[in-house]
Amino acid sequence: MTQTRSLYGRILTPLGWRRGHVHFDTHIRQLQVDDHSGADDPQLPVILPGFIDLHVHGAAGVDLMQGGDVARTIARTHARFGTTTLLATTMTAGLDEIAHALQGVAATMASPDAAAACIAGVHLEGPFISPQRLGAQPNRTLEATLALVQQLHALAPIRVMTLAPEIGAHTALIPALCALGIRVQLGHSAGTYEDGVAALQAGASGFTHLFNGMTGVDHYRPGMAAAALAHAQYAEIIPDLQHLHPGVIRLAARAIPRLYAVTDATAATGMPDGEYALGEQRVHKCGGCVRLATGSLAGSALTMDQALRNLVQVGLELADASQRVSTFPAQYLGLDDRGSIAPAARADLVVLDAALQLQQVFVTGHPIPL
Repeated sequence: MTQTRSLYGRILTPLGWRRGHVHFDTHIRQLQVDDHSGADDPQLPVILPGFIDLHVHGAAGVDLMQGGDVARTIARTHARFGTTTLLATTMTAGLDEIAHALQGVAATMASPDAAAACIAGVHLEGPFISPQRLGAQPNRTLEATLALVQQLHALAPIRVMTLAPEIGAHTALIPALCALGIRVQLGHSAGTYEDGVAALQAGASGFTHLFNGMTGVDHYRPGMAAAALAHAQYAEIIPDLQHLHPGVIRLAARAIPRLYAVTDATAATGMPDGEYALGEQRVHKCGGCVRLATGSLAGSALTMDQALRNLVQVGLELADASQRVSTFPAQYLGLDDRGSIAPAARADLVVLDAALQLQQVFVTGHPIPL
């Protein structure tokens, strides 16, 4: 039986900051507000919705593509940094290797772990991408077909899929993918602005690590990133302050109403400097940065609590930053039971001190050992 708990502090509610108590078991049962004064008291702990990360490859020395039970290790590790829901994210690889990874995710989802972040499904980042914009992905790309996606979707629920819309019949395929309940994101793409707009009109709904792995914002020949800035409601960014200049994060936050943060975390997350796997590639972590041997960025070692602090550091208000690590990704996936602190929502909560350092994490009311 889940214990009834209570937290006191500055609570970020859908109506703004309130000082008071949040009472919860597996779900939030009551918000008991003292009054509206003192809600900005810096001495009080800060209580926010748990973080939601829709792009996670690994952590704690393991990579999702290893298959088996590694998804559980990844979900347990990210929970220690405040992530309460995540999408397990694949790499471009052979179909047998992708299937092996998806089977591992499905098995983990079938036996939920109270000490781990909830795995809400899969982000299929490869193999349906452009060989011209591989980033840290190996050159084993494929053109998508509906039958192939259905085959993979049957192994584990694909909630998000990255697609290069300019490849083959990808744009024409988007409505059928949406009908499967998959959010189609544009990324790892050499496509033009026009390709991006056409894909959005066909039903694509997001962009994978905006600016990274895609054509940019040339004012004569605008590319995929320009299509996002001009038209998108949702897009991912990696706010590790290495993938993007702080000014570009502010630009994107101003242009895209529900821009949200992801970590793109690799096996190097939560680990010391050294060499780690990223799919079939080897990556090197040094000083918090993860790179291929060529020097190219290769995912990150970012955690969501640091993503929140970085967003505040570049100039976003804390309430705005919180939406971009919790509320907006929940809305994007249609997860109506999380991403906000309100009665009947899941008790996915994080407690931070005045310096935004993590103090407590709860996943459906269960405390996570930090």
